[in-house]
Amino acid sequence: MRLKMYQVDAFASTLFSGNPAAVVILESVISDNLMQSIASENNLSETAFVNINDSPISIRWFTPTLEINLCGHATLASAKVLFEHFPNLVGNEIAFNSKSGTLKVIKQKETICLNFPADDPLLQEMDIIFSEALGELPSQLLKGKDDYLAVFSTEEQIRSIRPNFEKLSTINSRGVVISAPGNDVDFVSRCFYPQTGVNEDPVTGSAHTMLIPYWASQLNKNELLAQQVSERGGLLGCKLGEDRVYISGRSIIYFDGFITIV
Repeated sequence: MRLKMYQVDAFASTLFSGNPAAVVILESVISDNLMQSIASENNLSETAFVNINDSPISIRWFTPTLEINLCGHATLASAKVLFEHFPNLVGNEIAFNSKSGTLKVIKQKETICLNFPADDPLLQEMDIIFSEALGELPSQLLKGKDDYLAVFSTEEQIRSIRPNFEKLSTINSRGVVISAPGNDVDFVSRCFYPQTGVNEDPVTGSAHTMLIPYWASQLNKNELLAQQVSERGGLLGCKLGEDRVYISGRSIIYFDGFITIV
């Protein structure tokens, strides 16, 4: 079996930044076990599997250890590949069929915009496990559909936190997002997912489905600029709609080739 595969730096303006994702182009169904094995071999935060013969085009996402229901940066990466290499198939807009419903992606001048469902996080009682795992006590703790959101006061706190990933992995959620107002942007964040085999995700589009509603409310504005301050880092244009969020970013294709499975 020979499959076309790309690697894309998502939410990146230059190579070797943003969040790398693999995109495997499928023309027929392959087994879940094989998709998981390919994702494990790639050992990236996510590998997306895009079946271009499905109508609408289907997309699934796998970390090195499991399948997840929503991934922003690998969707952005998949759209980048389709817009550049399959323009006659998709035009300027894609409606992906996914386990999180229909996900629309629009090609803009210099960026690609994800149209995702909004996730309004709910305030939680503080739990000592978060201060133990993060080394500092958050000012607020909230919970979205998938992740906890721990809010801090300054960007400097977000940058300086050194998590205890063993403790974080015991928390009953997909992961933990930490965030604070930014110095040069509206808000900054970092995202930790040891439960999925990814200790720190470089840039996380899906986390912004929760971050955008929270910070839009806190800052009283619906258009925001966000920065994920991981080691690789990335900028995200953010907009809140009625029940949707719009997440925009640039991406660069690092390589394209084939994988052969015998």
